[in-house]
Amino acid sequence: MGPSGSGKSTLLYIIGSLEPPTSGKVTLDGKDPFALSEREQAEFRNQQVGFVFQDHCLLPQCTVVENVLTPTLVHPRHATEAEGFAARARELLESVGLGDRLDHLPSELSGGEKQRAALARALICEPTLLLCDEPTGNLDRKVAESVADILVDLETRRQVILVVVTHNPELAGRLPVRFDLVDHRLERRT
Repeated sequence: MGPSGSGKSTLLYIIGSLEPPTSGKVTLDGKDPFALSEREQAEFRNQQVGFVFQDHCLLPQCTVVENVLTPTLVHPRHATEAEGFAARARELLESVGLGDRLDHLPSELSGGEKQRAALARALICEPTLLLCDEPTGNLDRKVAESVADILVDLETRRQVILVVVTHNPELAGRLPVRFDLVDHRLERRT
């Protein structure tokens, strides 16, 4: 948590290897993504990191299931495991309550449904790390609670490292470890 402009999103982009750090080092599973070539970095992100942004970033011309499958198109196992990815997409969409919306376009979904589809998309390649930038910021209270329920369940059920940036104290309060970003430094909340 932290005030607007404090660098929360930038921190996520650095952790997710979208932006290089100005100092220090980022490692995940013993790998420094910034020591990799550009292509290897892209593969690293595709296989190790899932992103959920405040704006769901769904492709408007694709169905919900197609949107969830987009990260698999560049996955090294795409050709050999396309059917497995399709089954996984359906399973993930079922688990976030969208099993009956697979063939709908994003324009036919509510804001909460779009965010849950984005969450399924972030999980399709079974990442080690899931980064969420204000995942409930555009949602009403009830829908935000259902997305929060899914996020809180992820860390234990899917064994995913979860990093969430939020202004929502209720969401933050449900997470086991909390930090404030103050003057460009992370301070653990007690």
